[in-house]
Amino acid sequence: MSAHKTLLFSLAGLTLLTGCNPAATTPDSHGQKVSAYTTAANQQLQQQLPLADQQDFNDARRGLIASQQPLRVSAERNPDQSVWDMTQYAFIQGEAPDSVNPSLWRQAKLNNIHGLFEVTPGIYQLRGFDLANMTLIKGDSGWIVIDPLTSRETAANAFRFAMQQLQPRYPQLTGISAVLFTHPHLDHFGGALGIISQQEIDQRHIPVIAPQGFMEEATSENIIAGNAMSRRAMFMYGKNLPRDIWGHVGSGLGKSPAFGEFSILQPNQLVDHTLQEMTIDGVDFRFQYTPESEAPAEFTFYLPQYRAFCGAEVMSRHMHNLYTPRGAKVRDAMKWSAYIEEARRLFADADIYFGSHHWPIWGQENIQTFLKQQRDTYKFIHDQTVRRMNQGMTAGEIAEDLKMPA
Repeated sequence: MSAHKTLLFSLAGLTLLTGCNPAATTPDSHGQKVSAYTTAANQQLQQQLPLADQQDFNDARRGLIASQQPLRVSAERNPDQSVWDMTQYAFIQGEAPDSVNPSLWRQAKLNNIHGLFEVTPGIYQLRGFDLANMTLIKGDSGWIVIDPLTSRETAANAFRFAMQQLQPRYPQLTGISAVLFTHPHLDHFGGALGIISQQEIDQRHIPVIAPQGFMEEATSENIIAGNAMSRRAMFMYGKNLPRDIWGHVGSGLGKSPAFGEFSILQPNQLVDHTLQEMTIDGVDFRFQYTPESEAPAEFTFYLPQYRAFCGAEVMSRHMHNLYTPRGAKVRDAMKWSAYIEEARRLFADADIYFGSHHWPIWGQENIQTFLKQQRDTYKFIHDQTVRRMNQGMTAGEIAEDLKMPA
């Protein structure tokens, strides 16, 4: 790379903004050196985006029941080792330092808001206990668990914390009545055996529901290519970087994956078509089957009694990546965009949106705007990349030339 260029490396994982000309530097508020190119790029971005808007912060704090303080989780086999430590991110306060992309800093501040939240009475989320969210839906007899996090340790801690808060409200609910995996990325199923055992599932005939192709894709990604992808994930998520304004600030989707004990459960029910209906412990679900979108196998779902739509990871409160450097399959931007439009039409009366990452959205108009922007983002990237490719531009040239519209 030229010594006179700034590298903007933006992933759904780590985002780094670093200047490459050490001769042109200015000290930031910590006395370290920041290149003039990095400072200029960050200032330009500051002017392009409405970073002062506080609505996301209001939504991210809405419904907070309790936060776990301090939020640290030890490794199952080595209590001296942490697999999750939110206290490391306490430095993320105030305005963005010159060394950090201001949009990443804002996202990191939002992802620092953690705890058990009431999305609406009967739907609860644990956010900030791992890279993804764990969602709990009140059933007739127990809790329907959506996406039980990355590791056994973080899942067990999160579920235990939730029950401490929720059992006094719902003493009639006894344990877990169903488990749903929205897709086969590790941060959405790896903690399953931290909250329930296979023996309990078998004895109580508990539904374990996943999209068609879940086990095949989870196996190919995490076992066949598991060693290589784990190594690459260490770089992608900056696992070994210091947690400070010169190292790891956040991962866009959340803070970072938990690197603990991983597990999986075999689904006993599959979702294989759109508008497939199930009644799970008294709660009606309408599924949207979205293969080859954000994941090779994935579903979203709508809860009619709550007028609530769960977008899984097909929608996120940022621009997701179409290719992940850890080596997961390339995502089909065209199909991805089409699924978002399909969901927007199918579930147009949704008053609540929640997902497998980030904070919810309330209000039909706000949800519709969000879905349109997500839809158009992936469609624009696809169409304009293909247009430039057909004009003879190389991948590197396209990356430099393609700019998102306002």
